[in-house]
Amino acid sequence: MSDVEHWNARFSAPDYAFGTAPNAFLAKQRPLLPKSGRALAVADGEGRNGVWLAEQGLDVLSIDFSPTGQAKARALAQSRGVVLTTELADVTTWRWPVAAFDVIAVIFTQFAKPAERSTMFARIRAALKPGGLLLLEGYTPRQLQFGTGGPKEIENLYTRGLLEQEFADLADLRIKEYDCDLQEGSRHCGMSAVIDLVGRKR
Repeated sequence: MSDVEHWNARFSAPDYAFGTAPNAFLAKQRPLLPKSGRALAVADGEGRNGVWLAEQGLDVLSIDFSPTGQAKARALAQSRGVVLTTELADVTTWRWPVAAFDVIAVIFTQFAKPAERSTMFARIRAALKPGGLLLLEGYTPRQLQFGTGGPKEIENLYTRGLLEQEFADLADLRIKEYDCDLQEGSRHCGMSAVIDLVGRKR
């Protein structure tokens, strides 16, 4: 089964695998969001984070490589009364625009191998407008002890050192590691080891 087939199968269930509420870390950053502007939700799946960003008044592009997930994202946006633009895209091969977004949300997108990940991070940085806001959350290696979601390959997990190196050129960089009880649908459920990053492009 290919990765796309795997995620299409996961998203084919009638419920939303990660719930319909936004990621808790993302929602807490609401005071940092601009009143208007363009936002990108990376690997947005069934759209919970992209829809929430649209509810904050942003013009949102939600990208994912699962057509099943994107169909549910559009349905969620319609049910919430907001506009969400979707684009079918594999983030490792997508033609990332340059200086195009005021906000980029990268929430639990830990499927890329290290070489692909470094390229993706570089393209994310380039896609931010000057002063643009990056919001990123992922699992740390300690997550393998909890087993409550995320990749099983340790090289796909984030460390402080990795994120500090990849995003050293951002201003106002804040990175926080902690354990928390995630309750995000049936797929992220239970005690988890996460790392958050907030930063702005200079």
